[in-house]
Amino acid sequence: MEETFFILKPDCLKRGLVGQVLERAEVRGLEITRMEMRQIDKPTLDKHYADLVDKPFYPVISDFMTSGPVLIGTFAGPGAVQAWRDMLGATDPSKAQPGTIRGDYALPSLPGQAIKNIAHGSDSLESAQREIAIWFGN
Repeated sequence: MEETFFILKPDCLKRGLVGQVLERAEVRGLEITRMEMRQIDKPTLDKHYADLVDKPFYPVISDFMTSGPVLIGTFAGPGAVQAWRDMLGATDPSKAQPGTIRGDYALPSLPGQAIKNIAHGSDSLESAQREIAIWFGN
């Protein structure tokens, strides 16, 4: 059984899409093994996005991700990392295919705005393990 990490971002919560997103994962066969609503603090977000902190666009991401509560959690199931990534679709909502979470629910963003793409998913098993440790401890 593989485990992956997810964040349902502030735009997902503000738009009332949590139930639809989680239902898709459960229907796909992913089991919710941990879940918690949080207001993200900047030090934790900086650890999570350590590879982006020095990028000029990071303050926009940071402002968006701390703009409201998020739902963090883990899914477990065979091939959970790739299954969740496939369900999410492309990071850029304008490139996400219909039928994916981002393709169906994410809204295009204007230049200089954060990409409001509904949810985050770990991009590898190693990333999942690192992110789970950051958010839930070892």
